[in-house]
Amino acid sequence: MIKYYNDEDFNKLTKEKVFVDFFATWCGPCKMLGKVLEEVENDIDIDIIKIDIDKYPQLAREYKIMSVPTVLLFNNNEVIKQNIGFMDKNKILEFIK
Repeated sequence: MIKYYNDEDFNKLTKEKVFVDFFATWCGPCKMLGKVLEEVENDIDIDIIKIDIDKYPQLAREYKIMSVPTVLLFNNNEVIKQNIGFMDKNKILEFIK
């Protein structure tokens, strides 16, 4: 399920394994990645959380997001994987394994 972050307790959201997409509405590759995430959301068994860096710059700073799109894979409130840039469907599925 794709969920847009909205001032929730981030630590509660990342307690389980979760895919977090830091994006910006003005970013072309972010829009492309968003479409791919819509394609894969039913093929994966974890939630996808999208965080707009312009609305939540404090989270972007906390996780040292320097460019978008950047995706982080969390488990137990820890980043276990990171990728910067566009990912196709196959790369996302491999990233989540």
